[in-house]
Amino acid sequence: MSRQAGDVEAVRLDLNNPVFQRSLFELEKSQQLSVLATLRKLAGLRWPQVYRDQGLKWEPIHSRTGPDGQRLYSFRIGQGFRAVAYRAAGGWLRLLSLHPDHDSAYR
Repeated sequence: MSRQAGDVEAVRLDLNNPVFQRSLFELEKSQQLSVLATLRKLAGLRWPQVYRDQGLKWEPIHSRTGPDGQRLYSFRIGQGFRAVAYRAAGGWLRLLSLHPDHDSAYR
């Protein structure tokens, strides 16, 4: 079984989505620190580690798609929060939004 080159890429974070930024800036300081700790963790991982990490609880979202039809994923990003993101070319994890409850990430 051969691996594709993209399977071992380091995760690169794209935090530039205005919806994600607005949600992050509206959090209380303790919540922001929790989110930042997860982002720091993600920045040190390779993609196979992201998929296996039990703490992130990485899940595909089947009910909607991202820009240009990309598959969206939900994962635990902080205490009581999930993020919605997609994997883009070059190892980028493009974060789109934050959700205070599990169900709102899927709508």
